[in-house]
Parts: sequence; C-alpha cells; structure tokens
Amino acid sequence: MIPRTHLGKNGPLVGALGLGCGGMSPGRGADSDAESIATIQAALDAGMNLLDTADFYGMGHNEALIGRAIEGRRDRAFVSVKFGMLRTPGGKFLGMDGRPATVKTFAAYSLQRLGVDEIDLYQPGRPDPDVPFEETIGAIADLVREGKVRHVGVSEVGAELLRRAHAVHPIAALEIEYSLACRFIEAEILPTARELGIGVVAYRVLADGLLSGATAPSPGAHFVAPRMEGHALEQNVRTARPLVELAARKRCTPAQLAIAWLRARGDDIVPLVGVRRRARLDENLSALDVRVSPDELAQLDAAFAPGAIVGDRYPSFVMTYAAR
Repeated sequence: MIPRTHLGKNGPLVGALGLGCGGMSPGRGADSDAESIATIQAALDAGMNLLDTADFYGMGHNEALIGRAIEGRRDRAFVSVKFGMLRTPGGKFLGMDGRPATVKTFAAYSLQRLGVDEIDLYQPGRPDPDVPFEETIGAIADLVREGKVRHVGVSEVGAELLRRAHAVHPIAALEIEYSLACRFIEAEILPTARELGIGVVAYRVLADGLLSGATAPSPGAHFVAPRMEGHALEQNVRTARPLVELAARKRCTPAQLAIAWLRARGDDIVPLVGVRRRARLDENLSALDVRVSPDELAQLDAAFAPGAIVGDRYPSFVMTYAAR
C-alpha cells in the first residue's frame, strides 16, 4: 500500500499519488474499457484511491467507466470530479458554465453516471468569466449541505480567486498544472494555498511527455501544446537533458525522477499520473521509492528554473481560461 497524505491541512486522507483517468476515454488514447477498469481496480488495490475525472471527459464516458470500476469498492475510492466545460457533440470547445442551477444539474448527472450517493471532491474545471465565482462555489456548498458532495475543490485559479472561493466555503484542494517544466504556481498561488491550508493536486506532471524523454508530441493528445512544437520543442528537449542524464545515473526513468521531484516539494502536493494500462502502473508507483538528495534537487531546480521551458502550456483558446 502506498503512503497516504492529507489533502490540505484538515482534508481527507488520499494516496500519495492520484490516478488521472481522463486518458481512458475515447479521443484521449484509451485502450479498451476492460483494461481501463482493470487498471483502476489495480490502482485501488495499491492504495491509489484518488481517482480524477470530469463530466466532460468522453462526455460522460469517463464517469460511467469509473462507476463500473468502483462498484463494490466504493469505500476504497476517493472520486474527484470537475465540471463546467461545454462542448459540441464533435468536441468543439464552447466555453464554461458556472451558473448555480447548472452546477447542480451537472452534479445530478455525475452522481447518476458514477453510481454513487456522494461525490468526494467537486470542482469547477475552470472559472466561468460571466458568473461571480462566489456564486459557483456557493452552489457546491449547497450540495455539501444536501449530502451530495463531501469536499469542495477548485481548478486552474489564481491566488485571488482561491481566496474568494475559500471565503465562501473551505476549499480542500486546488487542481492545477505543476511540474519541473511548469512552475508558475510557486510565485504566489502555492504560497496562498499553503497559507489557507489547501492541498494541491498537480496534473500534467510530465508536461505532455517532455519530462519522460519525449522528443515529439504524443500521437494520442487531444491538442498540441505550443511548448511541444517547432523551435520551442527543440529548445525544451535540450533543457530537459539534465533530467534524463540524472535519471540514468540514478537507475530510474526520467518520469519517475520528475514525480519524485514534485513529491519532494511537500506532502501537501499530490501528483496525478495518467496511467491507462496495468503494465505502466508499477512504473509510476515506483516513483515513490526514488529519493532525491538536496544536491540533486538543486541541480534540477537550476536546470528547470522558472521560464527555462519556452512556449505556452495550452493553445491560446484554452489559455484564456487558465491560471497564470
């Protein structure tokens, strides 16, 4: 069983690594539902109880998949759900919807697809710029009082919105991109989360494969980040070489070392790993056994100083809604 940590100062206990389930749905590199379910169940057996999903992953498919996987194992799963992203049947992004009535409607459908009575962590996938954030968070707080949601989370928000949300209802976790290749949260967002006692759930911890030794965009990606294109990619691959070289000396993979670096930033940070097959699960879990010395941390911090990786982390239409 993997170590557990509190999600935030007074939050629930979750595994030291979380499972990002989005890649198990069509259009995101998924294999078969049977393999995905087996992978989720193997993760739960290992104590990896935080399952991260969204109602817009596979347009409900991902939640239904998790529902099948946790049937009979509900007490071993901590399900985190994001909501609010609007898409056409063809997948085109239409914006966000954080209106209180819609929040409660989204939750009703998620509960049904997951086959649960209560969502463990519920959070807007992004803030809706047309709705005061307090109203969106207030709607989730209503769901907490009604016994439909256990904990309130937020995703991809800056320090100001984090404070505003926390003033409405205690926030258990902030889900946000954080890795060696993406360190913008260290300036203001991470200190604010720690001041408020809010845990950080870090996603894209391998930066689209850049921190696992990739030299080209993943063929299964649903978009290509600017940092993974053209001259930016060429420069970023060079920047990542110290990670690859240090991992070779330590007899671990670059991905394991990148996860170990993130774990070393604090017990209040829970990395999400996007595992789609059982065969890759042990490799990711083994990252918890990688120890990084202070000198090695200093080497990595210097090689990946903020700004060392060039190019945006999202295409422009997504960056409009992303924290900075």
